[in-house]
Amino acid sequence: MSANLRILIFMPDPRVTPPGTSSRDGKEIAVEVMYERVAAIDVGKREIAVTVRVPGKRLGTRTSQTRKFRTFYQVLREMVGWLVEQEVTHVAMEATGVYWKPVFHALCEADTLEVVLVNARHVKNVPGRKTDVKDSEWLAQLLECGLLRGSFIPPPEIAAIRELTRYRKKTIQARTRELQRLSKVLEDAGVKIDSVASSITTLSARDMVEALIAGERDPRTLADLARGAMRSKIPDLTMACAGRFGDHHALLARMHLDHIDHLTGMIDGLDQRIEEVLSPFAQQLNLLRTIPGIGERAAQVLISELGVDMSRFPTAAHLASWAGLCPGNNESAGKHKSGRTRKGNAEVRDILTECAWSAGKTRSYIGAQFHRFHRRFGKNGGGKAAIAAAHTLIVIVWHVLHDQSPYRELGHDYFTRHSHPEAAKHRLVHNLEALGYHVQLTAA
Repeated sequence: MSANLRILIFMPDPRVTPPGTSSRDGKEIAVEVMYERVAAIDVGKREIAVTVRVPGKRLGTRTSQTRKFRTFYQVLREMVGWLVEQEVTHVAMEATGVYWKPVFHALCEADTLEVVLVNARHVKNVPGRKTDVKDSEWLAQLLECGLLRGSFIPPPEIAAIRELTRYRKKTIQARTRELQRLSKVLEDAGVKIDSVASSITTLSARDMVEALIAGERDPRTLADLARGAMRSKIPDLTMACAGRFGDHHALLARMHLDHIDHLTGMIDGLDQRIEEVLSPFAQQLNLLRTIPGIGERAAQVLISELGVDMSRFPTAAHLASWAGLCPGNNESAGKHKSGRTRKGNAEVRDILTECAWSAGKTRSYIGAQFHRFHRRFGKNGGGKAAIAAAHTLIVIVWHVLHDQSPYRELGHDYFTRHSHPEAAKHRLVHNLEALGYHVQLTAA
């Protein structure tokens, strides 16, 4: 490749703003071409637009051609064959819903193609030029100049586990919604079992609902079905079971219970399958479980989302940024604007936030940090404290998986142990005096 080959990019649309006016109003920017033979794909559900850019016949020129292909897999293979014939080395495409996946897998079958999957938000075209062909041309120009950064794509075995864990989460959410529907049916019938029992999922509550469906209406008989510690609440249960439970309530409750049982069986099957496919990563799972707040299911989700090879993320800060667990950096004209975190990976963000709340209940370094942040953010700052503690958790996760070593606890008293005692004493005395108290210290 010629080291002197350069290309001119006009921003924004030269049809709207004449080029060469200023750096923000269409100024010509000379960028060196890093990849000579590239292709870019604008992905759709039924059709894709593929633009190939290669060196022109004259030195220092570039030519491009665009074709459209249907998204049937056999046609996608023909598209890959055309790219190989054009001696393309790099291919860029946007991550559009799930429609990018068959295109990506077809491209990966060719060993000579390096595929770059990019975030669609990072490569928006200029206004007024929004067509499939224009989008593919714009992507190709960015790719040949090395201006695109690829997204993290897990290896196939991790991607398969990811689909299982995400579907398990959706199934658990569906079961929760079905339980809420059952509770709504009972509420409409005036049956208040869940106001006495801790949950409608208890064995005692299930027996009472089954008896209602079978036709039993006597509140005393229904309350007598209570088990264990629930028998001490029989007087309240007798009043809770008195209602207007009718035949249509019985029909709906029966359907809800059957659906709940079906979803529970699906969840059990998914749990078993996830344990089987994660057996090769038993060592990494055990290492993650040494971190406070992270249990078995959270460790499974982290492996399915992050994998076990941390070389894809150069530092822990890169991983935290990818997951959307680091503070936002938004500054303009010398003013710092909102520091809200980005969306990032929703699965990792949600599970680590839950783990942060759980770790806040432990006597550990994470627990102490959670309470430290909670005091700083105020009474209603629990959510912010959980996000801040989740950032610490993901940094620990990176080091644990990168170094293949268990978590080393720093202690619940880490912050007080490392703070200057005299400074802490003066700060506390000052706070009490500000509240109007006279402070006299006596050594213990």
